[in-house]
Amino acid sequence: MATEPVLVTGATGKQGGATARALLAAGSPVRAFVRDPATERAKAVEALGAELVTGDLDDPASIRRAAEGARAVFSVQMPDLNDLAGDSEWVQGRNLVDAARDAGVDQFVHTSASGVGQHVDAPGWADGRWAAMEHSLGTKKALQDRVRDAGFRYWTLLKPAFFMETFLPPSLLMPNRPEGGLVGLIKPDTELSLVAVADIGAAAAAAFADPERFHKVELELASDRMSMRRIAEVLSHALGTTLTAPEMSASEAVAAGMPEFLVRPHEWQNEVGQPARPEFAQALDIPLTGFADWAEKTIA
Repeated sequence: MATEPVLVTGATGKQGGATARALLAAGSPVRAFVRDPATERAKAVEALGAELVTGDLDDPASIRRAAEGARAVFSVQMPDLNDLAGDSEWVQGRNLVDAARDAGVDQFVHTSASGVGQHVDAPGWADGRWAAMEHSLGTKKALQDRVRDAGFRYWTLLKPAFFMETFLPPSLLMPNRPEGGLVGLIKPDTELSLVAVADIGAAAAAAFADPERFHKVELELASDRMSMRRIAEVLSHALGTTLTAPEMSASEAVAAGMPEFLVRPHEWQNEVGQPARPEFAQALDIPLTGFADWAEKTIA
């Protein structure tokens, strides 16, 4: 086991938090990159054994200081939901890649999204059918290219599918709690590639444990795959209430509480879908969480 730490960004969030926990459970030192070490979430990560370092992804100098002496970096950025046309995700991701490279970090594991890079081949893309998604997917593609071209000794791209945690009530798919039912445009027979956040952490930890095996791996990561109708059945059992897969128009879904920016992504799931499949992670011996198991442990 290496003694140098892994610098984990987003350590107080879902993907970074799962990665930090997986690394610490494996006995690997973690350096958690946080904006405010005084928050309860930061203290919780520290209590698990992580070293906290203060910085901001908008401040390259603070990233460079945090990366000094780290053997690897876990990279995650999220778009600003209040400014979906903005460049914060690109700027922060670029800053992290460049600072890690300049600090001499050997390994870089970056999490993106399923299908990024292949999205330009989707039916209707060239005709502007998915114009509302061009900025987001284009940003993620540019960051993937930045990682590939940065010159790291080892690099890995994780491309997680539809988060199981999206179904935790209240959520974007259950804005009115379980009694309000599932809300959205994903059709009952549409099959979703699902990923548990913990499995993203497990995949990242596997890559950090075996850099050579995971070098240049671009993992389309899914933990399970099932139809929206079956998802509703599993959730019904876990919640102890009857849920049905939604069959709504866009106006009905928005009126029921779904954010308007999800209209095109939901239609994308129906018409294009995501290429992530559980067998890809299984081939790399990454442990996976089935959706029914996740629902029983996380929701029930």
